[in-house]
Order: sequence, then C-alpha cells, then structure tokens
Amino acid sequence: MSMSRREFIKLMGIAGAAGWMPSSVFAAARQPSDLYEVPKFGNVSLLHITDTHAQLNPIYFREPNVNLGIGFGLGQPPHLVGNALLKHFQIAPGSIEAHAFSYLDFDGAAAKFGKVGGFAHLKTLVDRIRDDRGPGNSLLLDGGDTWQGSGTAYYTRGKDMVGACNLLGVDVMTGHWEFTYLDSEVIANVGEFKGDFVAQNVKVREDALFDYRFADFADFDEDSGQAFKPYVIKQVGGARVAVIGQAFPYTPIANPQRFIPDWTFGIRDEDMQAVVDTIRENEKPDVVVVISHNGMDVDLKMASIVSGIDVIFGGHTHDGMPAPSVVKNAGGKTLVTNAGSNGKFLGVMDLDVRNGKVQDFRYRLLPVFSNLLPADAGMQAYIDEVRAPYKGQLEEKLAVAGETLYRRGNFNGTFDQVICDALNEVNDAQISLSPGFRWGTTVLPGQDITLDNVMDQTCITYPETYRREMTGKDIKDILEDVCDNLFNADPYYQQGGDMVRVGGLDYVCDPSAGMGKRISNMTLDDGTLVDAGKKYVVSGWATVGSQSPGRPIWEVVADYLRLKGTAKIDKLNTPKLVNVAGNPGIEDYVKG
Repeated sequence: MSMSRREFIKLMGIAGAAGWMPSSVFAAARQPSDLYEVPKFGNVSLLHITDTHAQLNPIYFREPNVNLGIGFGLGQPPHLVGNALLKHFQIAPGSIEAHAFSYLDFDGAAAKFGKVGGFAHLKTLVDRIRDDRGPGNSLLLDGGDTWQGSGTAYYTRGKDMVGACNLLGVDVMTGHWEFTYLDSEVIANVGEFKGDFVAQNVKVREDALFDYRFADFADFDEDSGQAFKPYVIKQVGGARVAVIGQAFPYTPIANPQRFIPDWTFGIRDEDMQAVVDTIRENEKPDVVVVISHNGMDVDLKMASIVSGIDVIFGGHTHDGMPAPSVVKNAGGKTLVTNAGSNGKFLGVMDLDVRNGKVQDFRYRLLPVFSNLLPADAGMQAYIDEVRAPYKGQLEEKLAVAGETLYRRGNFNGTFDQVICDALNEVNDAQISLSPGFRWGTTVLPGQDITLDNVMDQTCITYPETYRREMTGKDIKDILEDVCDNLFNADPYYQQGGDMVRVGGLDYVCDPSAGMGKRISNMTLDDGTLVDAGKKYVVSGWATVGSQSPGRPIWEVVADYLRLKGTAKIDKLNTPKLVNVAGNPGIEDYVKG
C-alpha cells in the first residue's frame, strides 16, 4: 500500500527524530520534506527514469568534474560541472541538491547524505507522486539502459529488471543496452514487459524481411519494416498523449551487431518528423512526447530540426539536468530533459493541457536518497529474491578502497584506472585500453570492494579480454577515433560515451582540434615517446567485432584486487589538455 503526502511527511519527521536519517540533512538549504513535495500542477504528469543500469540496490555515484562542451555546447547544459553547474541552476552550495547534481565535496557529502537510488526506494517515491496526482493522471516513462549493468542482470539476461520495472509500474520504454542480449532474448523480454516498448528508429533489414525469424512478434509491422511499435497513444488526465520511442541510434556500431543481425538503427530525424506529422494528423493528440536514448546533445539538435514535439525525455549521456532546455524550431518550441543515471533521479514533468495543446509546465528532477525514502516492502522482497542465488559470490570481499573509486567524466576515473592497471599486470601488457562507458557505481574510501562493485563496472555480454601487439599508429588511431565520437562539432556524429581509458600511457589532447589532430605526444609511463612504427603489447576488453579469446574482464580485475588487498592509484593516466582554459565543463582537473 502506498502512502499519502501527509503520511509521508509525518514519517520523515518520525524518522529524523529517531535518528533514522542524518540530522545534518535538516540543516541543508532545502528541508527533506520539501525535497519530495512537488505541488500538483495541470492535469498530465509524466514521470521519467533512464539509464538505471540494473542497479536494484542503493549505490554511491559521483557526478563528473569533466564534461567538456565544444563549439555550440560551450557553456551550455549539459556541459557544466561543479560550481558552474550550481550557479547556472541556482543551487545552494553545500546543500543536499548540490551533492545530488555535482561532484563537489563528494566524499564528505556522501557520508552526510548517504546512498542514492535503489528500486525499492524509487518505488516509494514513484507511488507517492502518482498517488498525489490521482488515478489515470500520470505515466511512468523509461529511457532505456535498464536491463544491463549488474551481476544479476547478466546472470538473468535482463529478466530481473523486466520484473522490477513491472513492479515499478513503467508504462512505456525504449532501449539501448537492452539490445546487447541476443535478439531472441530481447523479443522474449519485451514480451514479458507489461508496458509498451517503442522505437521508431529500429527496423528490420530489407534482406531479412523475407524470412524474418520474429515475424509472429505482435509489435512487428511487415509493411513498414518496424521491428517494434514506433509509438503508443495513452489517455492521461483527460488528454491524448502520444509517446514516441527513439532507441540509441548507433547500437550496431557501439555494440556487437552479431547479437542483433536483422535490425538496423539510426537517428532518422526525417522518419521522426514523418511519425510526428502522421500522429498529429491521424491521432489528434493533445501532447506529443519522445522518450529518447540519443544523448542530450543529439536531442538538442533533433529538437531544433523536428517540429511538433512538446517534450523530449532524454537519456544515454547520464546528464542529471535540474531544468529542461527550451529549444525553438519551426513549430514553436520543444522541452529537452535528461534524467541522470543509476536510479539516482526521478524526473517529474507536470503539464497543463487544455484546448488540444500544452499551455504551461512545471519540472523537477528529484534525487532519490535512500535515507529519506523508506523501501517499498514488495519491491525489496523481489530484489532479495532475484539476488538470492548469486548473493554469496557477488558479496565476496576482494579488497579495500584506498581512495574514492569512481567512473564518470570525459577522461580516466579511478575505478577505470584499477581496470587498466589490472589488465597490464595480470596480462603482462605495456598499455591497456578500457572503453569509456558512463555506467559504473562509486566505492568510498575504506569500504570493501566486492565482486558486485566490479560487475557494476564491467558487466556486459561481450566481456572477453585480449592481449595483442599494436603499433603506435594503431593506438593513436583508436584514441583519435574515440575522441572524435566525443568532441565532434556535429552532435549527430557523437556517440555519447567518454574517452577510452588508458593504462601505462600518457598523451596530450586538444578537444577543439579536428579529426586526426586531437592526440599528440603519446608517451609510456616511463616517459618514452611512443613510436608510430613500433609494436607494443596492449591488453583490453569489450571488442565489438569478433569475440576476443581471453577471460571475462571481471575475473581479471577480481584476481588483481585479491592480490593487492588495497586499491590505491599510483598514477592516474589522464591526458594533458590544451585549449580548455575557462571552459565551465571542467573543474579540479588533475593531470596524472
């Protein structure tokens, strides 16, 4: 049974008096009861989660201190960090919200405010907001990257998260890492999901249509070639709401095509415009929204090109933006949001919909603090059940964190460095390469590092490691290619991840330069210049093409941590950056 707002606030007061939550929380700029008190507005409430990455339990998560904006993105959300972000969104330094949205004083604030996320705590918040709005007046949207990112998701092939989302009450979702399971597993999971899975930009290859293996799948449209429903119409608060899905456009490039050989992806903004126009003409909606996994920069560009969309609920780039960006286009304007990651936030968009259109809106991105939100009993029981078969192995204590271990930021994080160091030491390599994934949780100093934590950083369906020779030119080409994906001036050529992480290697990076000119002065840790024509022993993981021959990355990292006992970074292989002075997307950057 869910609780009313009055019961919720009463519980918060009782909990504080009993010492159940840190008393220091009440000294923050905003009182905890206010944090989750979102007054009703209008008649349509759209709730949004994204990029939860299978984090069923509460976690720590450090926001980036490097999220560089280049060109059009310079000084604009989401490319703001630290104090620049707080100033832009008028967030009080030292407050509970400052901790939620920035990396500032992370260790101290994490000790003060506790963990974030957890589906049992998220469930309590979702139910509370939905109960306040009343039956039939809200939708819960999921932007994808939900079925991947933890040990239990890997072991159950995402089914643990399908069940969790059904209990949470997700109404509509789209995907990205969902497509890194086998296509048959994707179809099965979509079939078990009680909501609607939508993706206007995922089609069946023409050469696969004749003998398509999933022709009997209910959402497949043979005439259009759509592998999934492009959109759904929902009745919410007396209004007709169209929800269009936009899956990650570069899935077969960023992830193995071999798992999903019959499906094609892409941004397909012309198709998006056609879908919007068709919906507007034939369905007569009052509201048109998109749940997107483009990444925020891509969403901002799409919003400027495609007209007729009221709101884009964005994901993929893990940007927790306290307020939407307002983008003008030929049809008027579109609101663009992004709701962070790891179950840390719940976006609440309240719309006043009258006379067939949106008249006004209110938006809050609510941080989910597990100390402030009691766990929903039913969801917690489910989580305990799905974890039970794997609990012993996942909770194995491998080592102790000698410092804050995190991933998130355009360049190396400390947990990334642990992975790179493990590859070099265990596989006897000179240089290591690790993908710039934006998912991965944080471990505080002095805490045990468990296999759970390692799986949170490495758990993918193509985890095999490699050890091979590469020339200096090969290594530079890899760095240049990934850097272009990150800093290309045209958002449509960005794939939304961060820079490949390196171990045993330093370099100079100019994010403002053109393709092939951003990386220079590559040196080994001992200062030796990397020779373009010389071969080096390189170890890495997560190859997108053919399967690598080595052990899964989590086994390599676990072996390394067991050997070390304490994980303390001797050297952080972060590049020297040039031409970034004054950029508000970087703060407290330390060259390793």
